[in-house]
Amino acid sequence: MSRRVFETPEELEIAIDNYFKNELIYAITGLALFLGFESRQSFYDYEKMDGYSYAIKRARTRIELSYEIDLRKQSNSGAIFALKNMGWTDKQEVEQTVITPKAPVIEVEQ
Repeated sequence: MSRRVFETPEELEIAIDNYFKNELIYAITGLALFLGFESRQSFYDYEKMDGYSYAIKRARTRIELSYEIDLRKQSNSGAIFALKNMGWTDKQEVEQTVITPKAPVIEVEQ
């Protein structure tokens, strides 16, 4: 686990709010750097710490929202790529049932 950057969840929430007030383009990597983490993984590690999960999940959701908004503005493959990396999918699931007819029984007389 990475070093502790924030002593309390409230301190983290204030810093996250400052990011969203000061930045025009939102991104996980940008948020991680703004908060003083050396990597995205260090940012994600905070989610596992007691009391910090809510703030991290909420920040990630706010960034996800910005990508959703970009998708509505125009066809933006960058936003699609980012959403897929956040767990979204565009696959179709098809359920198929196959009924196999019984083979005819042929009786052979001897």
